[in-house]
Amino acid sequence: MAKQVPNELITTKEQSTDNQFLQIEPLIRTIRGQQVLLDSDLAILYGVETKRLNQQVKRNIERFPEDFMFQLTHEEVICSRSQIATLNEGTNLRSQIATSSQEVSLKSQIVTSSHGGVRYLPYAFTENGIAMLSSVLRSPIAIQVNIRIMRAFTAMRQFIASNAQIFQRLDVMEQNQLALTAHQVETDHKLEEVFRRLDSGNVQPHQGIFYDGQIFDAYTFINDRIREATTHIILIDNYIDDSVLTMLAKRADKVAATIYTKKPSAQLQLDIQKHNAQYPPIGIITFDRSHDRFLCIDETVYHLGASIKDLGKKWFAFNRMEMPTSELVQKMQ
Repeated sequence: MAKQVPNELITTKEQSTDNQFLQIEPLIRTIRGQQVLLDSDLAILYGVETKRLNQQVKRNIERFPEDFMFQLTHEEVICSRSQIATLNEGTNLRSQIATSSQEVSLKSQIVTSSHGGVRYLPYAFTENGIAMLSSVLRSPIAIQVNIRIMRAFTAMRQFIASNAQIFQRLDVMEQNQLALTAHQVETDHKLEEVFRRLDSGNVQPHQGIFYDGQIFDAYTFINDRIREATTHIILIDNYIDDSVLTMLAKRADKVAATIYTKKPSAQLQLDIQKHNAQYPPIGIITFDRSHDRFLCIDETVYHLGASIKDLGKKWFAFNRMEMPTSELVQKMQ
């Protein structure tokens, strides 16, 4: 016949002496809105192994409903670690109830593998659960420890009640810090996107001025815009020559190009005919209702202060407009 294991935890004299000097308040933490002690903390206080403590509880599991005892999730384990860090830093008001002499390694409550992963999720005991332990762990040490724990919970409640406003302010500060952190992350992402575009050369300038003599810079600016096109290019300019056709020939394959200009000269028509015989065709439409020049790259419209063929010869400004190309074309109908 198998020998029955008694519901008592056996502790050594050395263990029972050591745990008398452990402070309980720093071990109490808030999880799921409740003040709890973790199983390994209780095991240290009782002077036994965590495994033995949990075995005794499992033999009497019907006495420990979820509001008495529950197992932490992985997320709660991480949160528990952050509470440990806060206590160790001593910057939180809650650390006023802790003392530097408390050298119990709170990290021992979370057993990790050699690879850093969590392989044991600890159990948390509420005040009711700890009180129930007195009836399960029938030993003098367990009784004395539970008396100390009950007093610690009472002291903790009194401390929180007397500093309720301060804790509320701390919670607001934590929420503001979270909001600030989220805003900083969003700002960092935006800055990274700006730098990425700068590095790739894909930033489209909004406006600027080219002065007389900046012929190459002006032509480079227009050529870069033409190369950016992915679907279509529309040029509205009353002064066109073969240099404009040369620039439009630098567009990507399958990008349509159309020129709106006053009645084209016979020479221009001949130049376009020769161009279209060798390169993707450029459409030309007679349009004499515009005094200014516009260059449309896909849905982006640039207002130009000079004809493309005269870029850089005199001062001229450019401006990227808010109006999309589709709206501009609609008004041309």
